[in-house]
Amino acid sequence: MNLKITKSLLLLLATVLYTSVLYAQNDVSKVWVADNGDGTYKNPIIHADYSDPDVVRAGDDYYMTASSFNCVPGLPILHSKDLVNWQLIGYALEKQPPFDVFNTPQHGNGVWAPCIRYHNNEFYIYYPDPDFGIYLTKATNPAGPWSEPILVKGGKGLIDPSPLWDDDGKVYLTFAFAGSRARVKSVLMVQELNSEGTAPIGNEVMVFDGHTAHPTVEGPKFYKRNGFYYIFAPAGGVSTGWQLVLRSKNIYGPYEEKIVMDQGSTAINGPHQGAWIDTKSGEDWFIHFQDKEAYGRIVHLQPMKWVHDWPVIGIDEDGDGVGEPVLTYKKPNVGATYPVVTPPENDEFNGATLNKQWQWHANPHISYGFPSGNLGYFRLNCIVRPENSKGFWEVPNLLLQKFPAEEFTATTKLSFTPRTENEETGFVVMGEDYQYISLKKMEDKMLLRVVRCKNARTGGVEEELYSETFEGTDIYFKVKVEKGALCSFSFSSNGKKFKEAGEKLEAKPGRWIGAKIGYFALREGITNDSGTVDIDWIRIDKKW
Repeated sequence: MNLKITKSLLLLLATVLYTSVLYAQNDVSKVWVADNGDGTYKNPIIHADYSDPDVVRAGDDYYMTASSFNCVPGLPILHSKDLVNWQLIGYALEKQPPFDVFNTPQHGNGVWAPCIRYHNNEFYIYYPDPDFGIYLTKATNPAGPWSEPILVKGGKGLIDPSPLWDDDGKVYLTFAFAGSRARVKSVLMVQELNSEGTAPIGNEVMVFDGHTAHPTVEGPKFYKRNGFYYIFAPAGGVSTGWQLVLRSKNIYGPYEEKIVMDQGSTAINGPHQGAWIDTKSGEDWFIHFQDKEAYGRIVHLQPMKWVHDWPVIGIDEDGDGVGEPVLTYKKPNVGATYPVVTPPENDEFNGATLNKQWQWHANPHISYGFPSGNLGYFRLNCIVRPENSKGFWEVPNLLLQKFPAEEFTATTKLSFTPRTENEETGFVVMGEDYQYISLKKMEDKMLLRVVRCKNARTGGVEEELYSETFEGTDIYFKVKVEKGALCSFSFSSNGKKFKEAGEKLEAKPGRWIGAKIGYFALREGITNDSGTVDIDWIRIDKKW
């Protein structure tokens, strides 16, 4: 072989290897970092849709889980050493039961607000499915594997469970009701469980009625401190409410009530629904979400203190016992300084597994796609569109990740190999309104298209905004997201010069989830083989 050619090949391989390693080291986001690097942090600590967060401490480590609704894998598990820097380490649900139900998209159903606890050297997650009841899954290692979920308490409309292991060995569960299913809401219940926490004992007891002063009280979290039983519960609605705390010397009440945090003069709406956490140094903190429309329910960290056996969350400037959320604050004292880490965003698709940020819109099937190992791409197969579907709302094989910041650019490289007419693949921003940029094989030509659908949940139809003939099958797509979730779509044949196509989309949330970004591969009609798209990489950056 010519020496000059050999050197060129080596240089090319070295460049590819360097780029792959650079982007594989995806510990730190380029678009949102909460750690200010000077001993302080800014909120949100995670600018992504980890809805209804709950957190537990196990020794020096903190673990978070969150609602995942119909997205699979579900019940994300995040780890932190300092409550500010979080890394996604796995999921508790690889597939969601009942499988025959969740093999197709069930928008807004599935995993609602979960509760994670550490007891007898095991991690417990109680999670509700509003259509089936309250489930339990356990693990000795929070990164997994987790046990097959068992149904602890069946019943339509039972939501937001939280267990308490009492000093006398008894186990209790508090929970709430989803009015959409139970036709009952704004009350909190307590029920005893068996010693394993796997089955109810006796009758349920209503311990609080919030109809008068605290409508839509839900999401209770059970704690015990200084002889008091505490129930932390959000009330007043997801985007408009406040954080309520109840306390009693008797587990069945009566419970005193106190609002301990509200929006006040801040721009952080609906500051509630989350977790009280203590540190080994004796500090108290509270993690909660803020509803930010298309960006989802993003995660905040608030200082907390106890005054006369009542918690005060945030900063209480006027001394009335009701805190307001902070935007910046001194980091928790955890006895050490830890590296900055963030949930993953980029993927070079070079390994035997996907990076952990990816979720499908239903339980996955092996035919949807698979990694290629050392070949360096993830392959999606063009799956037959669901029968009678009008758009993507019914499509299960959407491979998506959360918006990671208020402003960012997502760029990806694809290689499309269609095998039949009307096969299509592309890059999509998905929500109740969605828009995608794609390549579609039609009449032996390759068309570059931009398509929008408004009101997908209620039967909206797709509208083509842009179309042109495209030469070749390798393509780069780019989506730029600006403040207000305003998304613009562009494409390139060489990855350098991009052409904007179609109109901008103001992204909308999905059903109880934020907008997401990712991929699809579809076809019309059944054949014995399918076209494919090989995803080379995706990179998230601030650069336009």
